[in-house]
Amino acid sequence: MSKIQDSIPNILETVNIKGVGSKHSGKVRDFYILGDRRILITTDRQSAFNYNLGLVPYKGAVLNQLSKFWFDRSQNIIPNHMIAIPDPNVMIAKNCKPIPIEMVVRGYMSGVTITSIWHSYQKGERNIYGIDFPNGLNKNEKLSKPMLTPTTHPDPESGSHDDERLTRAEILDKQIIPTEQYLQMEKVALELFKLGSDVCKKSGLILVDTKYEFGIYEDKLIQIDEMHTPDSSRFWIADTYEERISKGEEPDNFDKEFLRLYYTTKLGYKGTGEPQQMPEELTIDLAQRYIDVYEKQTGEKFELFDYPIEDRIRENVAKYLANNP
Repeated sequence: MSKIQDSIPNILETVNIKGVGSKHSGKVRDFYILGDRRILITTDRQSAFNYNLGLVPYKGAVLNQLSKFWFDRSQNIIPNHMIAIPDPNVMIAKNCKPIPIEMVVRGYMSGVTITSIWHSYQKGERNIYGIDFPNGLNKNEKLSKPMLTPTTHPDPESGSHDDERLTRAEILDKQIIPTEQYLQMEKVALELFKLGSDVCKKSGLILVDTKYEFGIYEDKLIQIDEMHTPDSSRFWIADTYEERISKGEEPDNFDKEFLRLYYTTKLGYKGTGEPQQMPEELTIDLAQRYIDVYEKQTGEKFELFDYPIEDRIRENVAKYLANNP
């Protein structure tokens, strides 16, 4: 715990790399485009409620290395954009054309945001994202099968981060993307979710829901962004799920939901206006939680490193590019 706390003054917010073009920034990642490659730097920025709430030690390295873990295991389902990991916080990736649709897969009647199915269901809606749901479902109940609930995916550089609901019919009728391409995305997303669910189950976790992003590279569909991380997915502790549900309690969450609940319950944030920056107590707890998720899923110990890391990143990127011009 002391190493996490000691790192706080030097956490990675951003890093500038000379000689590789202009820097672009999303919520969490900075990237540089080099021809048909991208240098993706996963920072320690922590966002929620569409705001940057601060920085969390080791978060960027966890997201980057956890994505590598899953990309390595899912290549038989679909190719992905990963080329190399020259640094714990860096991924060299194929420079794809992103598809403006996020494929969200949900295994449970849950969620807290306005795009969640539970938000709509509790208001009386039964056709959600174009899918008919039966009466009598309870919050956090397992669905009869995983459901696909796609949303738009705005370009982060446009200044918009708000995802809007889509239905299968809208996507196909409006030809937002070609029909064959979308049907492949549906098939792949469900297969990836099954893989994630099976692996998480073995590690004592329930994969509640997640999102997958795709792009086009050399006229082929490939997976991009990240996979089964605490930022892109929600996890519950499997051992306590049944007991807590039977008591009418919320499942033990093991993801970024912890952050949202902290803000709404302990800080009284109601979702309107800019929230305060994260207190140090929350920063430390979040760092430990991200590390714990990594270790549970991979079965490997996460190696803590010393901050600051900007020079290390620059050196490792330079070394990779020198060997792979």
